[in-house]
Amino acid sequence: MAQGFSRRHFFYGTLLAGAVPAAGFGSVPSLTRLGYKSPNEKLNIASIGAGGKAHSDLNGCASENIVALCDVDEKRAARKFKEYEKAPKYKDFRRMLDEQAKNIDAVIVTIPDFMHATAANWCMERGKHVYVQKPLTRTVWEARQLQEAANKYKVATQMGNQGYSNEGTRQVAEMIWAGEIGNVTEVHAWTDRPIWPQGLTEIPPPDAVPETLAWDLWLGIADKRPYTSGGKNYPIHGAYFYEPFNWRGFYDFGCGALGDMACHILGAANLALMLDAPTSVECIEKEGNSDFMYPTKSVIRYDFPARGSMPAVKLFWHDGLKDTPKIAGVPDGEILGDLPDIPEPKPAPGAPPSRRRREAYTGMVGDVFNWDTFQKLTTDPNVEKPTPDGSLFIGDKGMITTGTYGENTRLIPVSRMKDYEFPEPSLTRSPGHYRDWIRACKGGDPACSNFNVSAPFVEWMLLGVIALRVGGKLEWDAERMQFMNNPEANKYLKPTFREGWNFA
Repeated sequence: MAQGFSRRHFFYGTLLAGAVPAAGFGSVPSLTRLGYKSPNEKLNIASIGAGGKAHSDLNGCASENIVALCDVDEKRAARKFKEYEKAPKYKDFRRMLDEQAKNIDAVIVTIPDFMHATAANWCMERGKHVYVQKPLTRTVWEARQLQEAANKYKVATQMGNQGYSNEGTRQVAEMIWAGEIGNVTEVHAWTDRPIWPQGLTEIPPPDAVPETLAWDLWLGIADKRPYTSGGKNYPIHGAYFYEPFNWRGFYDFGCGALGDMACHILGAANLALMLDAPTSVECIEKEGNSDFMYPTKSVIRYDFPARGSMPAVKLFWHDGLKDTPKIAGVPDGEILGDLPDIPEPKPAPGAPPSRRRREAYTGMVGDVFNWDTFQKLTTDPNVEKPTPDGSLFIGDKGMITTGTYGENTRLIPVSRMKDYEFPEPSLTRSPGHYRDWIRACKGGDPACSNFNVSAPFVEWMLLGVIALRVGGKLEWDAERMQFMNNPEANKYLKPTFREGWNFA
């Protein structure tokens, strides 16, 4: 029987999809009266972060005016600094906001996880819309603070989990709500991450700080410590011991594989199953323990209570994998998660470079499942095996699997897809993750991963990050924002701020 659609459900669905107002983008009168821009007027966007992932985030917003850039690492930021030569450059975002506040409408925040919340809060306090990279925050307290600030200052927000804008993510929800696989009581999600060092047990000796890196500003709110490159075994894929990129593996700076990928891979589950606070979380398997880093491999279990007409569900997160996990009930030979890829043919030696026009980067990731394309993938000898990433929904009438970003959503066994027609859409569709946020900044409806959606999602995800550090089953009380059976775990719900740094 199809799942019932409650009043909350319709609100939730419309909110997630970033529906177009009846009179068009930017037509919501209450927002335009608050000073939001016309849809035809360009935003003035600043970015806290200019290298690494910030590079593609800036590309996604290139239709607007990029008016200021901030990055603590001149070398990493060099390409964007050159591209936007006339934009003022800063190393300290606090100074940028003080000096450029009148020139800025919105800010991209794409820096290490532990600084997301502080930077975003400084922006929202000053009335700036924010696009904040996943996983939004490093702690539960910060997630709640950002949600409250977004509502208090009435700014447009978006978390950078691009899969939330994908067609396949919505298809999962609509299939489950239509009763295609019955009552879903179990979910599995998995990834090959970490692809950076984790589980290390020793910190290498200090080194001189590179001239292009403002190390003290990079540390931000975190406790002071000496810089180290990592020694003779570094860089690894261009990254040194702490930075760039490798900070993900440290308790003090990142959220491990879970924080890096769960906001993508579990996005479909969060939407389709309307997940809220779990009653408990537990790390049930772990390898490669460390006093200061996340483990090399883990399995985490979340237990969610019944939600309206939806039954209780147990959700398993698997990371550090080399192969897709074996899950009971899945027929032999079925491909779960990401599908194999047919590589583009290499150009002949001496051939001129392709002149194919490059489309603007929208933040959309992945394809919609197509039966004929799938048949080619199963017969082409040149297909490339994908990394193990994806999710599986297990219901009492069948299964659904989807890829990393919600792409190639399909029933299992896949033979059920031969003549399958997806349910009639009940969620509106996104124009792309960046455009979704930009139109919200200009007065359109809330973006699909605005903080009223993404902060509660990140909050329950972060409980698993804590479970990686504290053994045993942790019983969660969301209303009190505390674990009821483990005082040690409660120490990790809120960050500490070193002298000279403030959240507000």
